[in-house]
Amino acid sequence: MRRNRSVKVIATLGPASSSQEMIEKLFLAGADVFRINMSHTSHKLLEELHGAIRRVEQKLNRPIGILADLQGPKLRLGTFKGGEVRITADQTFTFDANPEPGDETRVYLGHPEIFSAVKAGDNLLVNDGRLRVEITDVKPDKLTTRVIFGGSLSDKKGINLPDTILPIPALTEKDRADLDFAAHIGVDWIALSFVQRPEDVAEARKLIAGRAGVMAKIEKPSALNVLQEILEISDGIMVARGDLGVELPLETVPARQKQITRAARRAGRPVVVATQMLESMIVEPVPTRAEVSDVATAVYEGADAIMLSAESATGKWPDKAVATMDAIARSVENDAFYRGIITAQRSDPEPTSADAISAAARQVAETLNLAAIVCYTATGSTGIRMSRERPDVPIIALSPITATSRRLALVWGLHCVLTDDAYDLDDMVSRACHIAQAEGFADPGERIIVTAGVPLGTPGATNMLRVAYLDRD
Repeated sequence: MRRNRSVKVIATLGPASSSQEMIEKLFLAGADVFRINMSHTSHKLLEELHGAIRRVEQKLNRPIGILADLQGPKLRLGTFKGGEVRITADQTFTFDANPEPGDETRVYLGHPEIFSAVKAGDNLLVNDGRLRVEITDVKPDKLTTRVIFGGSLSDKKGINLPDTILPIPALTEKDRADLDFAAHIGVDWIALSFVQRPEDVAEARKLIAGRAGVMAKIEKPSALNVLQEILEISDGIMVARGDLGVELPLETVPARQKQITRAARRAGRPVVVATQMLESMIVEPVPTRAEVSDVATAVYEGADAIMLSAESATGKWPDKAVATMDAIARSVENDAFYRGIITAQRSDPEPTSADAISAAARQVAETLNLAAIVCYTATGSTGIRMSRERPDVPIIALSPITATSRRLALVWGLHCVLTDDAYDLDDMVSRACHIAQAEGFADPGERIIVTAGVPLGTPGATNMLRVAYLDRD
């Protein structure tokens, strides 16, 4: 089950892909991690999907990652008389605390925290940014606005405030319940929506208590202002281009994607690029050329993973969408320009023994043209630091902990294998050689490089590397 690429593929499960048979098809087509959107998933369904994925994992004997994506707070308008109105540019429109149905001049906004946080000049976006208004006057229970972009406005549409940091937590009561249940049954990653500040991630970390990796979704302009602080406290980052593209000018999103991806790579945090990557494949069997280029850009940038949303959750061709993503990634990584781009973006190692050993292992492996780098990792940190180097050599991550192998399934270049701890150095080297050959990475007569911590079994103590020769026996 070796993947012939380094970037990982995440597939979202939904009505089109919730059966165990389809989950197996998606994995065989190239999916490394499965995302479950908690906006549309009950605890009962989450448990069923988790069980189906684990049965596929057992059948195919490969660790599979599971990402539970929390809904986050949803800001919505009230209702209208007749269900829909039309507003036009330059007219005055009011958002107020009156729960009566709205009309062409006003609507109910049942979020008092918004009234206290916004100021004149702030923008308010409705219906995924299709309508835009500028706030001209703020009262404790009323916002007067001028319509910039008008159009149809109907019941319960979502709103975004790109210029405002709202005094609301990233975790609602539903999110807290979903988080606890997902962590309890054993998902590997939990993605946080609506992250505005590092404190949002800190709160989630406390609740998760080490049971899963914490992935911060960057979809708010305010999060970009404290990106480095969010990176320091997160286990991973997602470039959530859906809401990011609503709250930022569309033409700035590609540059922001590169900024986030490169910052995450420097920090050694796995980074996922998501949303509308192969959107047309929801209904069509092939993507547009522009979508192929979009996926390729994320791979050239060195993203750890690229994600399918509705394409695999509700689309007509879920397995074709995954296979297409896999084919694009493999083609990019075989391109003559790919290695030069990846190498040019490599950051200097941090002054730690793990980073120093990882950088040395990459250099030795590339200089000697070794078959593979094998790293022993208990917590996963050594595997992630090795991945940060983006070597031109396959990486095999050996771990005695099932949860670690599953979590690393999302990380660039890591081929994860569950194995017992070595009992001495000779056993460590012998085990590494055997697995490298059994997994199809090295043949007798070739050499590999092995990294580990001595004394063996000590988490976070990577301090040794050794070149090993696979003998003919």
